[in-house]
Formats: sequence, C-alpha cells, structure tokens
Amino acid sequence: MKTRWLVLSVVLVAAVMDLLDATVMNVAAPTVRAALGGGEATVQWMTAGYTLAFGVLLVIGGRLGDRWGRRRLFLIGAIGFTLASVACAAAVSPAMLVTARVVQGALGALMIPQGFGVLTAVFTDARQRGRAFSLFGPVSGLAGIGGPILAGVLIAWDLGGLGWQLVFLLNVPLGVFAVLGALAWMPADRGDRTARLDPVGAVLVAAGSAVVVLPLIQGREAGWPWWTFALLAAGLVAFALVAVRQRTSASPIVAPALLRRRPFVAGLAVAVVFFAGTGGLMLVLSLFLQLGLHYSALHAGLALAPVAAGIAVSSLLAPALAIRLGRALLHLGLGVELLGTAGLAIAVGTGAPASALAATTLGIGLGLGLLFGPLIQRILTVAAPDEVGSAAGTLNAAQQIATALGVAVLGTVFFAAGGPGAGLVAGALIVATSCVCCAALVFLLPRTATA
Repeated sequence: MKTRWLVLSVVLVAAVMDLLDATVMNVAAPTVRAALGGGEATVQWMTAGYTLAFGVLLVIGGRLGDRWGRRRLFLIGAIGFTLASVACAAAVSPAMLVTARVVQGALGALMIPQGFGVLTAVFTDARQRGRAFSLFGPVSGLAGIGGPILAGVLIAWDLGGLGWQLVFLLNVPLGVFAVLGALAWMPADRGDRTARLDPVGAVLVAAGSAVVVLPLIQGREAGWPWWTFALLAAGLVAFALVAVRQRTSASPIVAPALLRRRPFVAGLAVAVVFFAGTGGLMLVLSLFLQLGLHYSALHAGLALAPVAAGIAVSSLLAPALAIRLGRALLHLGLGVELLGTAGLAIAVGTGAPASALAATTLGIGLGLGLLFGPLIQRILTVAAPDEVGSAAGTLNAAQQIATALGVAVLGTVFFAAGGPGAGLVAGALIVATSCVCCAALVFLLPRTATA
C-alpha cells in the first residue's frame, strides 16, 4: 500500500524537474546571456530548445516505454536529464548551453510519459488512482509558476559564486531522488515487443517543428534571407505530410479517427494558439521587466507573482464554474485574459506605475486559471475511451511545440519592435488578438464535458 504512494512521489519529482526547467529560463535568460554572451536569438533558444525537443519526442518517448519497459525508460530519462542539467551548469558558451538544453528536453520526453503509465499500473483502485492523479494539478501549477520566482531567488543568492548555474544544479538532488526511488519502488516491467512506432511520422513531426521554429528565431538577426522563407514553407509541407501519413501508417502517432473529428481538430487549434500565446507572453514580460525596467532577476521573478496568484485563485473556482457554465467558461476565461493583456499593453504604453502592471498581470493569471484545466478536459471529451491515450499524448506534445513556437514568434517581435516597452506592447496585443481567435474556435467544442 505504501509503496504505490512512494512511486507517486518519484513521478511527481520528475514532473517538477520538467516544469522547473521549462519555465526558469524566462527569468534566468538575461543573466545567462550576460555571463556567456550571445545574440538576442540565444535568449529565445534557451527556452525554445528545451520545449521543442520535449514536445517533438514526447509521444515517441511514450511508445518506447510501451515497447522496452516503462521503468527502464524512466531511469534512462532521469539519469540523462540529471547529467544534462550538470552540462547546462558547466556551459561556457551559448552554443554549449543551448545544446545541453535540447538534450535535456529530449531526455525529459523519455522520462515524463513513463510516470503516468507506471501510476496506472500500481494504482489499480479507481478511487485511489483519482486521488493520485489529482495531485498533479496543484503540484504542476506551483512548479510551473514558481519556477521563475525560484530562478530569481537562486540567482540573487549566488551561493559559492555559482549564480545562474544553481538554477540547473537544483536538478541534481531531485534527479538522484528520482533515480534511487525508481530503483527501489517502481515495479519492473518487460514491455511489449509488439508495440510499434512509425519512424517516418516521427521524423516528419521533428523536421517540421524544427524548420518552422529555426527561421522564426534566427531570421531577424540574419536579415530574413531567402532560406528562412524556404524553411517555413518546408515546415508547412512536412506537417501536411504528417496528416497524410497518419491515415496510411500501420502504427500512426495520432489515432486517425481523431483527425476526422472537427471538435478535436478545433480544440487542438485552440490549444496551440493558447499555449503559444501564454509561453511567448511570459518570456517577453520577463524580458521587459529586466531589460526595460532594469529589474534584477529576483525582482522580476517576484513581479510575476500576481500571475501565479491569479492562476491559483481561478483554478480553484474553475471546476465548480465548469459545471454551471459549461463551454461558456472558456469564453469567460478568454475574456478575462483579453482584458488583462489589453490592459497590460495600455499600462506599458502609457508608462503606468508598477501597481497597474500588477493588476493587469493578476487579470492575466485569473484568465489562465479558468482556461487550463477546462480546455484540456473538453478536448479530451471528444476522444473515445480507447483513443484517450493518443489524444492526451498529442495534446501534450502540441502544447510543448506551441510554447516553443510562441517563444520564437513573440521573442522575435519583442526584439524587432525598437525597445522593450514597444516589444511588450506588441506582444500583448498579439496575445489579445489570439484570445479573440480562440473564442471563435471554442464554438466548435462540445457544450459539456464529462469528468
């Protein structure tokens, strides 16, 4: 009985490692760039490199666990993730750090999917399984939002003169616990050698994602040469081929039936636009605080606390509101986020005091908290019981790739706008526009969602 809860603690620690590393660079990137050098694109790659590799390989990692054993893949991922974190801390150049970040994301994609499969196996009672999975919401929320604040604290602490390196070295004790805990408590499984993975589909997803994000990040510094537009076109072709491949492959990455359901495709589009806007906005907001208002990393992290507070409050209210409002809750959340982002643009554009910035970011957090859980739940409602795994994996991968895309697009807009203030205003207005687009797509989702 106790062992299964120990297994849960191991999986939760692994999830915290991933979420911390997906968010800490929003605050740490300017400090890291000052220490290692590099151009403006380097700041974007420090975040996008991790999330892109994680998102592209997430579904592949899950299938590898099915085939070769979940504990084995979890251990490979946890050990590799910890070593990659040490490599990040030891980086002496921007290229070395970005490379280590990409490796981190790839190994995280091996580690994270295995945890959910292991928990499903050890929690055989449905009620206990529900209790176990319910802990991921608050733990993930605290880790994801607390990451930037923690980054600011560690950089300000500067223990032993390590500064930003502490952000990555924090993973060492967490990783050691995850590895030793998995060895001690996770049940060994041999895997299913009949489980198959479509290598052509996997390569197309990876290639399409990379050739879209690469020119968006590097294009402005390079002066937008012809190859940037050629790569963008190639990326669109690759994603079109992915859709075709899913209908003909014997082991598709995405269940083909899902792609024939308009509500699922529309929900996926909402998720992509929503998470792209969220990921990009958090980056440019942190950059504005540090490059525009000259906040320290600690001050910038604390200035993002209203976002965390807003998410914490509204996410607690969301389940009850979802029962009463149904699909309208998504429109309410998008409306609140729209007001927050538009207010942020006005506050920055008019030079409003810090209190106004705090009020608008609190509004953004309230909107995000109303959207996170209900949006994902409503999209997964479209899937049949035997398609939920494929739908969840596709949604999670799309979330990560969209975050990388949002960092690329809004980061490029921020640095091209002519100043930190103008960059944040432009980014906030883009996110506000995306809220309107999402609101239109929400009408294609089911009115009600089951638990």
